[in-house]
Amino acid sequence: MGFTKPPVQALKAANKLKRQELFIQHKKASGKERREARHRRRKEENREPELKTARLAKNKTLTLDQKRVWDEGNDDSLGAQVDLEKLRRRQMEEAEAEERAALDAEMKDDDDEEDNDSMLDSDDDEDDEARQAALEKQREKRAKRDNSVAPSTTSTNLDLTPSSLALKFPSLFSDIPAPDPKVLVTTSLNSTIHYEAQLLGTLFPNSTYIPRSSHRYGHKYSLREICKFATNRDYTTVLLVKEDLKKPTGLSVVHLPSGPTFHFSISNWIEGRKLPGHGNPTNHYPELLLNNFKTPLGLLTAKLFQTLFPPRPEFQGRQVVTLHNQRDYIFVRRHRYVFREKRATEKSIAGADGKEMKGVEGIRAGLQELGPRFTLKLRRVDKGIGRAGSEGEDATQWEWKAKMEKDRKRFNL
Repeated sequence: MGFTKPPVQALKAANKLKRQELFIQHKKASGKERREARHRRRKEENREPELKTARLAKNKTLTLDQKRVWDEGNDDSLGAQVDLEKLRRRQMEEAEAEERAALDAEMKDDDDEEDNDSMLDSDDDEDDEARQAALEKQREKRAKRDNSVAPSTTSTNLDLTPSSLALKFPSLFSDIPAPDPKVLVTTSLNSTIHYEAQLLGTLFPNSTYIPRSSHRYGHKYSLREICKFATNRDYTTVLLVKEDLKKPTGLSVVHLPSGPTFHFSISNWIEGRKLPGHGNPTNHYPELLLNNFKTPLGLLTAKLFQTLFPPRPEFQGRQVVTLHNQRDYIFVRRHRYVFREKRATEKSIAGADGKEMKGVEGIRAGLQELGPRFTLKLRRVDKGIGRAGSEGEDATQWEWKAKMEKDRKRFNL
């Protein structure tokens, strides 16, 4: 008598020992069926490789980032969740189509008004030939251009900033070259996280930490008074670190002299000395990477962080600060990199198509995290210096609300 798989109803037997025995038999039989199906599928795919390709394409896992939903239309206001790159491309295509239609209409009017003269017809033919030749040269030039060896698909393009955003925040988006950043770091009143605040200050070049007075007879300066003090001393930004249970939980960034103010929450704070294999930072100006900021609000946030770092990185320090936005969480990391030769045990670098990438066969980049490591989430954007220093109906430019995360495929940054 051959081995048979017990039915599912038998697994609910009243006798415990019998139930355990039936479950083991059921598990063995199920594993045997999956194993036989896998071997059968392998034989079929070896005979027809197209079946494996179709199966892998069908079983490809989609992440929430790939399922992301955007707003439709041409609205590029601060709260709109639109992909500015696709919006700019669509606007350019529409403008080209309108220009082409207008040109065709003019040519048709000219044809109707002009007489059928042979000389004029020959001139039109020559213009068409010249236009076709120019297009052919442009296509050839574009075809000869090589693609980047490792193109970045996540870097932020601040050139896509809409004009409405630049008009609303002229202090951030100005044609006048901004001065070198000078950052003042402080804490909330009666703070106990002086070491963490100093550590956060080391992340931003040209920063100074000044502790808030906690003396019982000391003057309790407000944020507006601190910003006035900092403006008179040529500071460009004020960072206010907030705490709870002796850990950093919030960060307010005030762009001087008159705002705007960004409020972030801090989570997953880890000091650099607690990271395994960590390194010690130096005073070199770091390189800055801003990843995945695509909406108007995202570009505004990226521009704010760009103003905190000098535009002249010192490459000999080999330090890089990364602000990676993913699902509206901004992951802040600081690394030191070094280029080294490939070890014998390491595999070659493969591209997105799975093939070996040419030009970097024997080169590897080693990373050493310097810290601190933490995660930011944007909560509110005020027009002026904090909520108290903002006036008018649009005092609060944007504010996070719980209902924004009801649909998990929609993001603000």
